Amino acid sequence: MSRDQLRMLSWVAAAVFVLVAGLWRPRRLHWTALGSVLLFAALNAGAGIYVLNHFGDPRCSGGEQPLSAPSFAGTPVVGEFLGRLDSALNGVVGGVNEFLAFKHALPIALDFLAVSGWALLVSFPLAVLAAGISFAMARRRAADFDRYRATVDRLGEDLEQVKRRLTSGTSGEKLDAERI
Repeated sequence: MSRDQLRMLSWVAAAVFVLVAGLWRPRRLHWTALGSVLLFAALNAGAGIYVLNHFGDPRCSGGEQPLSAPSFAGTPVVGEFLGRLDSALNGVVGGVNEFLAFKHALPIALDFLAVSGWALLVSFPLAVLAAGISFAMARRRAADFDRYRATVDRLGEDLEQVKRRLTSGTSGEKLDAERI
């Protein structure tokens, strides 16, 4: 997967999450948006960590040719004495190649981590907004429940009045007369 595909993956995954979760729970869209931003931040942080862990990969290191050490073992007369120098020189060149690969991969990883940081920065006000919306929705539900509870209590009182009248033995004609 290339760097551009890795960048697009985080955007596409966040968009798909918003669409699927938004369709699944449309009344909780504010929490879905927050979750999408956090998913985007996590995916970008993961991509940055992946690049740092695989800095030797040519996709992450810029595609430069690695350095190679010359061989002194084939040198006439002293070649057999320089065999150990070849292995030491190969080790140094290998370390330099790793350093150069890390040097090229570091800006790429920092780009991913910076995008992740910006997403986290956006998520804080979004979390406050989502909590505020949830609080307002909870207050509205509590007010609706209190209204329903008052209606049920009023209907219960009316039912008790009807029961008392029926048990007191009043007839229907007497009830009609009391109403007038």
